Amino acid sequence: MEYFIIIIGSIFVNNIVLAQFLGICPFLGVSSKVGTSVGMGAAVTFVMAIASIAAYLLQYYVLIPLGIGFMQTIVFILVIAALVQMVEIILKKVSPPLYQALGVFLPLITTNCAVLGVAILLVQKEFNLLESVVFSVSTAIGFTLAIVLFAGLREKLELEDLPKAMRGVPVALVTAGILAMAFMGFSGLV
Repeated sequence: MEYFIIIIGSIFVNNIVLAQFLGICPFLGVSSKVGTSVGMGAAVTFVMAIASIAAYLLQYYVLIPLGIGFMQTIVFILVIAALVQMVEIILKKVSPPLYQALGVFLPLITTNCAVLGVAILLVQKEFNLLESVVFSVSTAIGFTLAIVLFAGLREKLELEDLPKAMRGVPVALVTAGILAMAFMGFSGLV
């Protein structure tokens, strides 16, 4: 039951983008097309899952035993940067169109505060290794859900006849706010 609560809480109740407001840059920047959003979500999911394992192992088997817990943020950023480079190389080889579509936002996963935030949160919440992986993957699924829903809404809104002043960024921000309020309705679940 504890894992179920972590999953539901991470995806819906404490959605990293819509409730905790982490990862807003890729959320707004990559969400113009559903296909690109799915690709970004998959890349973030992969990076978060591997980063959570690395963060857990580094925290409890290197940083704490050596008494250098204060280096946590720097070490986690370095690990995340290395993982993003690996994802970038793989995507460039396996899916050049997705690599091109993600463009500058792929390297920005390195500085995506959602990825770093999850690595730090799993240590703060004192999760064990399995709970850490479940938490990070669930959080990444929540990120993907939010960005794909938002991309779908943005694609639909492009087809609508909106006042000139509301086209583009203004309607995107209003839509993001409404989507965040909709997700806040889940807060009574967990």
